[in-house]
Amino acid sequence: MATVLPAEWIKNWEKGGRNEFLQLCRALSEDKSHDSLSFRDIQQALYELSSHVVRGNLKHEQASGVLADIIEFREDMPSILADAFCILDIETSCLEEKTKRDCFTQLVLSCLYLVSDTVLKERLDPETLESLGLIKQSQQFNQKSVKIKTKLFYKQQKFNLLREENEGYAKLIAELGQDLSGNITSDLILENIKSLIGCFNLDPNRVLDIILEVYECRPEYDDFFVPLIESYMYMCEPQTLCHILGFKFKFYQDPSGETPSSLYRVAAVLLQHNLIDLEDLYVHLLPGDNAIIEEHKREIVEAKQIVRKLTMVVLSSEKTEEKEKEKEKEEEKTEKPPDNQKLGLLEALLKIGDWQHAQSIMDQMPPFYATSHKPIAIALCQLVHVTIEPLYRRVGVPKGAKGSPISPLPNKRAPKQADSFEDLRKEVFNMLCYLGPHLSHDPILFAKVVRLGKAFMKEFQSDGNKQEDKEKMEILFSCVLSITDQVLLPSLSLMDCNACMSEELWGMFKTFPYQYRYRLYGQWKNETYNSHPLLVKVKAQTIDRAKYIMKRLTKENVKPSGRQIGKLSHANPTILFDYILSQIQKYDNLITPVVDSLKYLTSLNYDVLAYCIIEALANPEKERMKHDDTTISSWLQSLASFCGAVFRKYPIELAGLLQYVANQLKAGKSFDLLILKEVVQKMAGIEITEEMTMEQLEAMTGGEQLKAEGGYFGQIRNTKKSSQRLKDALLDHDLALPLCLLMAQQRNGVIFQEGGEKHLKLVGKLYDQCHDTLVQFGGFLASNLSTEDYIKRVPSIDVLCNEFHTPHDAAFFLSRPMYAHQISSKYDELKKAEKGNKQQHKVHKYITACELVMAPVHEAVISLHPPKVWDDISPQFYATFWSLTMYDLAVPHSSYDREVNKLKVQMKAIDDNQEMPPNKKKKEKERCTALQDKLLEEEKKQLEHVQRVLQRLKLEKDNWLLAKSTKNETITKFLQLCIFPRCIFSAIDAVYCAHFVELVHQQKTPNFSTLLCYDRVFSDIIYTVASCTENEASRYGRFLCCMLETVTRWHSDRVIYEKECGNYPGFLTILRATGFDGGNKADQLDYENFRHVVHKWHYKLTKASVHCLETGEYTHIRNILIVLTKILPWYPKVLNLGQALERRVHKICQEEKEKRPDLYALAMGYSGQLKSRKPFMIPENEFHHKDPPARNAVAATVQNGPGGAGMPTSLTINTAKLEESAAEETDKLKEKSQGTVKVINKTVNATPKVTTSNGNSASNSKIIKEKDDKEKSGKEKDKEKKEKIPATTPETKALGKDGKDKPKEERANKDEKPREIKEKTPKSDKEKEKAKKEEKASKEEKSKTIVTTIESKSVAEKEREKEPSREKDVAKDMKSKENTKGGEKIPVAGSLKSPVPRSETSECEREQKRRKVDIHSSPSHSSTVKSVFLECNGSYKQMSLCSRVEHIFLHFH
Repeated sequence: MATVLPAEWIKNWEKGGRNEFLQLCRALSEDKSHDSLSFRDIQQALYELSSHVVRGNLKHEQASGVLADIIEFREDMPSILADAFCILDIETSCLEEKTKRDCFTQLVLSCLYLVSDTVLKERLDPETLESLGLIKQSQQFNQKSVKIKTKLFYKQQKFNLLREENEGYAKLIAELGQDLSGNITSDLILENIKSLIGCFNLDPNRVLDIILEVYECRPEYDDFFVPLIESYMYMCEPQTLCHILGFKFKFYQDPSGETPSSLYRVAAVLLQHNLIDLEDLYVHLLPGDNAIIEEHKREIVEAKQIVRKLTMVVLSSEKTEEKEKEKEKEEEKTEKPPDNQKLGLLEALLKIGDWQHAQSIMDQMPPFYATSHKPIAIALCQLVHVTIEPLYRRVGVPKGAKGSPISPLPNKRAPKQADSFEDLRKEVFNMLCYLGPHLSHDPILFAKVVRLGKAFMKEFQSDGNKQEDKEKMEILFSCVLSITDQVLLPSLSLMDCNACMSEELWGMFKTFPYQYRYRLYGQWKNETYNSHPLLVKVKAQTIDRAKYIMKRLTKENVKPSGRQIGKLSHANPTILFDYILSQIQKYDNLITPVVDSLKYLTSLNYDVLAYCIIEALANPEKERMKHDDTTISSWLQSLASFCGAVFRKYPIELAGLLQYVANQLKAGKSFDLLILKEVVQKMAGIEITEEMTMEQLEAMTGGEQLKAEGGYFGQIRNTKKSSQRLKDALLDHDLALPLCLLMAQQRNGVIFQEGGEKHLKLVGKLYDQCHDTLVQFGGFLASNLSTEDYIKRVPSIDVLCNEFHTPHDAAFFLSRPMYAHQISSKYDELKKAEKGNKQQHKVHKYITACELVMAPVHEAVISLHPPKVWDDISPQFYATFWSLTMYDLAVPHSSYDREVNKLKVQMKAIDDNQEMPPNKKKKEKERCTALQDKLLEEEKKQLEHVQRVLQRLKLEKDNWLLAKSTKNETITKFLQLCIFPRCIFSAIDAVYCAHFVELVHQQKTPNFSTLLCYDRVFSDIIYTVASCTENEASRYGRFLCCMLETVTRWHSDRVIYEKECGNYPGFLTILRATGFDGGNKADQLDYENFRHVVHKWHYKLTKASVHCLETGEYTHIRNILIVLTKILPWYPKVLNLGQALERRVHKICQEEKEKRPDLYALAMGYSGQLKSRKPFMIPENEFHHKDPPARNAVAATVQNGPGGAGMPTSLTINTAKLEESAAEETDKLKEKSQGTVKVINKTVNATPKVTTSNGNSASNSKIIKEKDDKEKSGKEKDKEKKEKIPATTPETKALGKDGKDKPKEERANKDEKPREIKEKTPKSDKEKEKAKKEEKASKEEKSKTIVTTIESKSVAEKEREKEPSREKDVAKDMKSKENTKGGEKIPVAGSLKSPVPRSETSECEREQKRRKVDIHSSPSHSSTVKSVFLECNGSYKQMSLCSRVEHIFLHFH
């Protein structure tokens, strides 16, 4: 051991050693504890100092002097010094040197005044004490100490057990057992007990034991016994009471023993009054904490085993063995478990209200272990009852309820009762947390807690609180949420089918925002069930029961199964619905029975169902696409369908689901729009389908009542309540406009962001889904939102497009109802302001209302497009087109009549029905009559409205089309900005576009060429068809169908044509730059020439269709088949075109049968329908008149393309007379029989600087010669005609080039020909008619062979045949195209694309340019639409409108 006292200090003691030693002792004395190193160092220092004196290095006077100084440093310094002397005493007594012993004796003698005699007598040897003079004789001292020890430890006190003690104890019991109701106090009794102990020499410990025994028997006298024991304890050691109690508990710890509750109560009261410490008593109780933890773990393992058994598939042979084993285990469990004294004490503590000590005991056990024992849980529930009583009576008792008040505990030390919500935080919430799921033992307390929660939420949501109070309330709100999560919901899971508690809980839950509710449900479903063995078992049992019910659920047993589902759902909705939804995702045929069986659910359960649906939809592990990556997964489709059905039928809150869809859209995911689509369809009865019949579509153009009756597939009735709920959810959470805007933006996002690597088919489906849902959702808002709500939410058109980046079509779609609302309300205001019933006054007011509402819109739309656009079409026309609907343009009288007739038939059926009760008959008839009246009223209202709108359009039309550049460009912009975007927006919009074009024509709108417009639409549909999605193709097909319907009507009868088109500016063949409508009949396109044009359009449609079918591209083929199916009523009408199409479709059927089944199905469907239409097809010569070529012509001039307007003179070019085709066809047939096919195409497509001659022909000098002769004769007639036409405005050709026209007389003759043929066939003679048809068919067969040959040619053959035709065309062009007037050359038809005026270039330059153009055979080139005319043969030389359709399509797409 290292020395503390250096030798140098001893040597220089007087100089500095003494001071150094004092400083060391002072420093070491600062730490007063006995366990520290400094304490040992002091001992060492004093020992070393004393040993230096013994050795003679230091004088004893010097040592005693310094010891006297340091003795005050510590209180225990004398004892430390005595220890040092003790060790030295032993050491020196063993030494032989007497000097050292003498030195030691002198040192102790000199320090006697520092250390007391008593301490030295304890520590030093008796011989040393004798030599120091402290005792007289050491031997006598030893004998005395032995006597004292014997008396203390071994000698027993003598009691007279037979006489004094018995009497004393009897008197003691009599004293304690007397009547205590009088003036007897514990102090008085205590004095008597003392006397008894003294008198009878009683054992005080046994007296205390008897006091406790008597207290056990008289528990009602707490106020007497507690002070008595407290006073008595002053005479005993503190631990005595605890030991006696411990001894009592130990007595009952035998396996068969049962501790009496009275003992627990006494121990609890003593603990509450702090007469004993819990730690001291706890060690006496059994079982040990380790045993409790082991038991808890065992319970968890058992619960998991039960779960495993329930989820395992057990074979029948194994089932019996399993049951036997379970029985044995149950028998083992029935053996009574040993008494748990810790839980007994805990129960007693809770009963008397000692919460602090009870909490301490529960903290030493696993969570919820204590409360899992029913007596503990009930005792704790009772304590909570008492604590919340005043607050519950004040705020929680429902109106009209009496209740049974609970009296407070008599114990003043019990927890303070709660008078305010703030008081709940002190104890009650804590108590509830310890209860956890075991609040289920007391449903009444459960209801009280929930009612307090409701009352708190009412106060929390009121605005009258101060800032400080608000902060406190926020804390309390978080506590309420925690209690709900940890106590209320788990407790509900353990309650057995308690629907009342579920409804009670919903009363509080509905005050929470849905975000909090869903968070709670998520915790409940995914975490709570794993926190406790009981809940683990309950979860497994619920799933097992759910499986049992779902296996047996069918449409037939919906009611009993529904009741079982209802029972199961009251306690464990999350687990049940999770399983049901998993089954629905696998088997969609379960949807209907499940929806019907959910009628027995509580409000809370419906809300949980909504959460479970959202969780299932958001499952990240589920793929939203099928494995082929082209279709949406069936599980998502099933869930969406279930959503729609369940949200419609039951009052479930929609906000969470709608917000989920919005969030998905924000994240750029559109798959989940399927859910919104289903919900709107089912709840509002608004269907979006491409399979609507024309009757349904017609009904959709009427009022709301007609739409509901005739517009949808399923008559979805009783949607008023459900659509109101959907509307409220959207408005309350401000989701109406955001969802619309997100969908509108997401349409393009589907392609450019979400599409990515996805299959084109899937991208198209997602785009369609997004678009359809937007149309459906917008329709719902328009029909359900009030005017104020709608106008308040939808911003102006320029804000929608420029700030929100909404596509224009969608923006107008959303704004359209707003304009209708505003015009209607403004019109009503004006009517009220000035009362006048004249129709003229009403129309005037309506037009005023329109101007007031639409003027800002006209200003707003200007910002949507470049200024150049407004040179050709006015903002007013643009806004008018986009703001009107089919409802404004026409009344669907036939639809109204159809529905009214249906109702009449229905009423007749009701009258005829003998089985129906009279009351029901009356009700049904009243319903039908009311509906009929509504429809008739609606029809009348719409008729008046349409008349007003047409009057308005009549006034507006002159300012619509400005045509500052050219009429060609005007039509381009009209198609590009109006028709094409809108005709593919919805089926009704497709019909609207076709009607609008017809309306613009009927209104005789200046600068509108109907011919040009129709020609653009029909001339080349490849580009549009190729860029459509599936549903867009369907809508585009509807548009073409309606356009063809109009054209076919005009084509069908000369009278109709003359009436609707004869004198209309839209059918002028000379289009002037000014608004001159042209009164000259020669400028109009006559009926027969119109028939030729229609035939050309049919041919173009065939050509485009065949091209698309031949590409092999999935999208091209699918879309053209959809379009062809839609236009089937009006196309094909010509037999040979129909046959060509049929062969190509048949080929598709063969090619795609194995490869692409969906295309095969489409092609087969179309093929079958086409065959059924075959009897209605007619030969070409009946469709348009075919005569031998004539040598006379009528000039036709059309305004030039861009730049043409600036030409100083006018140009007229002959339109070809298609009668020539018959002669040429004969030539071709001869050539074909010689093995050569020669095709002559006189259709010329001219561009500035380019003269394009399309067609294939063989180099044949004879044909060229004939052709030159025709050209010469044509030119002579041109010159004659030109002299008659005034050259006031620059005009250029738009209709057919390089053909010839007959004089009017010849035209009339030609028109009469078909009539003559018809007259020759008597109606009664069917055989003659049949023979005539066969003759015509044989003629057509010849012309058909030419078409077929041309169509089947390969591209290489076409290219080879181009070369000779080009040489021929040079010669032809030299003569035909250089017509001069006034010595100047005039250009032929211009192009839409090129703004450069035609320059006078040499023929060879033009020929070179033409060759370059002719090289491109692809339909997608941008220089010309040459490919459209590529395969035209001689029989199709007809008038051609100069069009560059692809400009529109490329610009548009």
